[in-house]
Amino acid sequence: MKQETIRLQKFLADSGVASRRKSEELIADGKVRVNGRVAQIGDKVDPRHDDVSVSGRKIARENNYVYLALNKPRGYVTTMSDEMDRRCVAELVADVGKRVYPVGRLDRDSEGLLLFTNDGEFANAMTHPSRHISKTYRVSVRPKITEDQLTVLTSSLMIDGRKTLPADVRIVSSEADKSVLEIVLYEGRNRQIRRLCEEAGLETVRLKRIAIGQLKLSGLKVGEYRSLTHDEVSLLKRQSGNF
Repeated sequence: MKQETIRLQKFLADSGVASRRKSEELIADGKVRVNGRVAQIGDKVDPRHDDVSVSGRKIARENNYVYLALNKPRGYVTTMSDEMDRRCVAELVADVGKRVYPVGRLDRDSEGLLLFTNDGEFANAMTHPSRHISKTYRVSVRPKITEDQLTVLTSSLMIDGRKTLPADVRIVSSEADKSVLEIVLYEGRNRQIRRLCEEAGLETVRLKRIAIGQLKLSGLKVGEYRSLTHDEVSLLKRQSGNF
């Protein structure tokens, strides 16, 4: 039978070691070995027969993928460990029984829908800038938003030398000193909503992600997670355009 080989960084990502980009860094740093030999960028492996290790730890290919939706509370950083000893989202999925990692991120002061998986290809498709999977947020701001500020929020913003895609913004409600907005982003740029609000002269009081594509947060208590259904995973894969 002909051996089926895949790129080493894809194997590492599919096995839940790290993202493809981070896996390439591990390979370049000489931390990955294949059958006892230090691996090189561009190497391929046969997952059924080759022995792969990272920093001396043998990696077993993950055969059963896990897909989770978590209602992230405020006060948790979206990492699996933290050098500053801050609370990490890893604590909230510690009882899953398999090593999973977050898909994308929500900053420490943000809350809401966060996906976890051990399927590297799925994670890459969901977060790649070219996929433009919509992410919907409920955002409370101060003071009450004006038409000029609304125009700023729906404009492109320069982040790290590159313009963002325009956001869709809808006013959900307004009071004398605050407004509640629904903001839809089509790419995941670092702190994009908070930066947009700063640009508009608005204070972000609360930021909650309520949907990724057509997957909604509803039904999950803060700090709880659930497994995605087969149909939900299939829908997200179709929306990513990579499957």
